[in-house]
Amino acid sequence: MTLASNASSSRPFSFDNSYARLPQQFFTRQAPSKAAEPWLIKLNEPLAEELGLDVEAMKRDGAAIFSGNLVPEGADPLAMAYAGHQFGSFVPLLGDGRAILLGEVIDRNGQRRDIQLKGAGQTAYSRRGDGRAALGPVLREYIVSEAMYALGIPATRALAAVSTGQPVYRENILPGAVFTRVAASHIRVGTFQFFAARGDTDGVRALADYVINRHYPELRDRDNPYLALYEAVCERQAALIARWLHIGFIHGVMNTDNMTISGETIDFGPCAFIDEYHPGTVFSSIDQGGRYAYANQPGIGQWNLARLGETLLPLFDTDAEKALELANAVIQQYGERFQIHWLRGMREKIGLATVEDGDLELIQSLLAAMQAQQADFTLAFRRLSDAVIAGDGEALFLSAFREPDGAREWLGRWRDRLTRDEGRTEPDRRAAMRAVNPAFVPRNHRIEQAISAAVEEADFSLFEALLAVLAKPYEDQPAFAAYMEPPKPEERVLQTFCGT
Repeated sequence: MTLASNASSSRPFSFDNSYARLPQQFFTRQAPSKAAEPWLIKLNEPLAEELGLDVEAMKRDGAAIFSGNLVPEGADPLAMAYAGHQFGSFVPLLGDGRAILLGEVIDRNGQRRDIQLKGAGQTAYSRRGDGRAALGPVLREYIVSEAMYALGIPATRALAAVSTGQPVYRENILPGAVFTRVAASHIRVGTFQFFAARGDTDGVRALADYVINRHYPELRDRDNPYLALYEAVCERQAALIARWLHIGFIHGVMNTDNMTISGETIDFGPCAFIDEYHPGTVFSSIDQGGRYAYANQPGIGQWNLARLGETLLPLFDTDAEKALELANAVIQQYGERFQIHWLRGMREKIGLATVEDGDLELIQSLLAAMQAQQADFTLAFRRLSDAVIAGDGEALFLSAFREPDGAREWLGRWRDRLTRDEGRTEPDRRAAMRAVNPAFVPRNHRIEQAISAAVEEADFSLFEALLAVLAKPYEDQPAFAAYMEPPKPEERVLQTFCGT
C-alpha cells in the first residue's frame, strides 16, 4: 500500500482524447475532487503494462493520480452525458454522477481504451449524490471485473483501487475509495437515448459516426452503415449475454445506461454468481420484481436493444415506415442469434463438438435436474468435465445432486450421445470441457468476506488471495480448493447491493 506522493507526475500516460473533441453537449468538463489522505490499495501492473503506462510512475504517484489529486499531463477530465431506462422507466438525464473520464490511451495492441475514475467527487450529473464511492463497492468491482477477464468474458477492467482516507455517508459511515476503470469506451445505449430524447438527430448521427469509427470501422463503407452498426451491436450483446449464462452470472441492474455499445460487461454493482441453480435467481436488493433475474437477462437484452433501435430510426431511412421495418427485422434476429450462441456454448460445456437435434433437450434436462436437486451450478459442470473418464469423476458429479438418481439416468443418456460425438479422445474431451467449465468463480460469500475484512479491519489479505485464485479460474489450484466450494448455510449471501 503506497501513500500519495507530493511529486509531480512527468508524463506517465500518452493521452489521445477523442471523446473530448466531440461537441460540448456530449459531456461536461469536470476536474476530480481532492481526497484527504489517499493511499494505493492495488495497482494492476500487467494491465498498466498492456496500456503502455509508465508502471514505475504509477507506483510512485498512483495514489495521487488514481484518487484524482494529481491530474496527469494530457488528461482532459470530463463527465459523460447519457439518459436511460432504469427498471423500465425512462430518465432523460442521468450522466456520470460519480465517474470522471480522465482520458483515452492507445494500448500496446493499438486499441483505444478509456481510463475513468469512479468515486472521484461530484459532477454536473450527481443530482443530490456526493459523487464518492465506498470501499466495499470498489473492491467488489475490482474483484468481479478481473474475474470476468480471466474467465474470458468481455468486460471493463480494473486498473487501480485507492483509499481516499475520508469517510462516505450512506446508511452507515464507511471508508471512501476510488476505482479506476478501463473500458473500450463508456458509450452506452443510454448515450444514444440522451440525444434522441431531445430530438437531436444530428447528435445521434454524430455519436453513431463516432462509434463506427472507434468500434466498428469495418462498417464505414456499408450501403447503410447505421443499420449495420445496429446489427453489430445486437450480435455482440447476444454473444455476451449467452456467455453470462454459461458461467452463472447475474448482472443485477441491466438498465439501458448499463449496456455498452462496445459489447463489454459494465457496472458490477449488485451483480452475483449463482450457487444452487435456479433460473429465477435474483440477488439485487433493488430488483424487487425480478426483472433482471438470471433467466430474464436475454429478454431484457432484447428489450434494451429495441430502445437503441428507436434512437437510430431516423438514420436507417428517411421513410419512417421503412426505417421501422428495417429495425424490427434486426431485433427479431437477436433472439435467434442469442439461441445460437447459448446452445453452442452449452454444447461445449457438456463436451459436444457435433450437432444433433436432441442436444437442446439433453441440455435442458440436465438443467432441470440441477434445479430440482439444488445442484451447485459451477461445481456440477466442473465435475461433469471429470466424469468424461469413468471412475471417481462420475461419483463426484453425482455428489453435486441431493438425490442422484435423476442425474445418474441423465449420465447414461449423455454417455450414449458421446458415442456419436466422434473425433476426440476422452482426455482431449475432458481438457476441452475443463477449458470452459471453471473451477473458480467469484462466489458471493467470498467477495463479502474479503470486503468485510477490508472495511472492518483494514485487512486486504482476503482480497489479495481472492484475486490470485480468480486469475486462474480453469486450473485446479489444490492449495485453494476451499474456494471452489459453495457457501455453508450460515455463509449464504441472499442480497447484493448497488454501489451508489
